[in-house]
Amino acid sequence: MSASQEQVQKMLGNKNNFSELKSRIWFVIISLIIFRLGSYIPVPGVNPKVLSQLLETQGGGLLDMFNMFSGGALGRFSLFALGVMPYITASIIIQILGHSIPMIKELKKEGESGRKKINQYTRYATVFLAGFQAYAISFSLQQMGSSGGIDVVPNPGFGFLFPATISLTGGTLFLMWLGEQITERGIGNGISLIIFAGIVVGLPSAIGSVFSMVGNGQLNALEALFFLVMALGVTYFVVFVERAQRRITMQYARRGGRMGTQAQSSYLPLKVNMAGVIPVIFASSLVLFPGTIAQFLGQKDGFGWLLDVSQWLSPGNVLYMIIFGGLIVWFAFFYTALTFDPNEMADNLKRSSAVVPGIRPGRHTADYIDNVTTKITFWGALYLLGVSLMPQFVLNIWSVPFALGGTSLLIVVVVAMDFMAQLQTHLMSGQYDSLMKKSNLKNYGKSGMQRR
Repeated sequence: MSASQEQVQKMLGNKNNFSELKSRIWFVIISLIIFRLGSYIPVPGVNPKVLSQLLETQGGGLLDMFNMFSGGALGRFSLFALGVMPYITASIIIQILGHSIPMIKELKKEGESGRKKINQYTRYATVFLAGFQAYAISFSLQQMGSSGGIDVVPNPGFGFLFPATISLTGGTLFLMWLGEQITERGIGNGISLIIFAGIVVGLPSAIGSVFSMVGNGQLNALEALFFLVMALGVTYFVVFVERAQRRITMQYARRGGRMGTQAQSSYLPLKVNMAGVIPVIFASSLVLFPGTIAQFLGQKDGFGWLLDVSQWLSPGNVLYMIIFGGLIVWFAFFYTALTFDPNEMADNLKRSSAVVPGIRPGRHTADYIDNVTTKITFWGALYLLGVSLMPQFVLNIWSVPFALGGTSLLIVVVVAMDFMAQLQTHLMSGQYDSLMKKSNLKNYGKSGMQRR
């Protein structure tokens, strides 16, 4: 085969890989556009202008947090007002039950078929949780009162509650399906990208609010500059820690034979934050769920004290910070243990004739890796805790919009880094495939010449 033909084949291979990557990126973009369009489709039976006015006066930390994760859909009471939080909560419950219920444990061992069955259980739980939260929020809207003599829900009752509950539940199920499609046909984790999009669209208005506060004299220029420097510093710190690794030195045994090779050294990289942003998203979801229940039951006679509980669970309060921080630390260890198995890693190293210097293969290596993993997970949990709570604590002192808090900044940076990492993986995979095709073409050309 001539050199010109090889160049043509290489160009065609690169073109095909690039077209596939481009189609994946376009799928992500179109999916997020659909998410944004759906957040503007209102649920029937609600006066959006009155709701917006009441949220400005009665809204608090919990509502603001829920509204932030839904991309402002809650403030408009649109189809996607619940966002993907019910699905995340259902995933947490199923994963926790997977460690205590033997049936789910057995399903995990069945491979792909078991995974599909577990996903089916997760969807069922999502329907239940979304339906409950949809009914709770719809019922609470009927009790919010009126603005200017106009009620938020002009015609309360079953005629409003039933279609509103069905609409909100269907919106969450659609987002669940959309997130799965993004994961399969696009780039990155679909659910994380939907949350990412919901937060990012609120950042310009939050930054504009800060500038308006400076113009009104509520903040001076030095304080605004301090917030900017703090946001840049937290972003740099997040990027630094997310790329940090604890490298365990590995020694590969010398292989015998006529073409014997010398012993080689390598390392096993372990990320400091192995759980990523999942603990923060899980903790946020679990904090929102009891707050929703408290607000719902607090509207009934004899349960008014639950409204106080809902306020205590709002961002900025001490009880919220304690529970939220505890959940972040717990989920950091739980999710790391769920995704990383030291025993399996030790077995893989033993099969590949790799040992940790000074550590015996097998169980001793597994114990050593588990000890190292526990230590770095502890520091990773402290890092997530500090980034999530400390900026929020400082910002709440000056009453800066919650959207600029540490939780949202952490999610945005980590999801963006994960998206870029997977994008680079696709690019490297395309280059690798083109090289393999080129190598096969050369071998085929040589073998053809030999046959001739």
